[in-house]
Amino acid sequence: NGEEVPFEFLDLIELDGEEYVVLLPVDEDEEDAGEVVILKVEDTDSEEEESYVSVEDEEVLNRVFAMFKEKSI
Repeated sequence: NGEEVPFEFLDLIELDGEEYVVLLPVDEDEEDAGEVVILKVEDTDSEEEESYVSVEDEEVLNRVFAMFKEKSI
């Protein structure tokens, strides 16, 4: 929706040759407390920049989240 949202980087997860970032919104509402955001990392033409895109596949999201939780224990 065009709003900038600050995130705290929690982890980088590799799954099936793809990379995903796990982020925690810094200015979160009480109802969203503890909710993380998982985005897929995509390369850009610039070596200094990365692009992040949303993941629509529930199975991929669940697998990445499970890997994140396992690493966090």
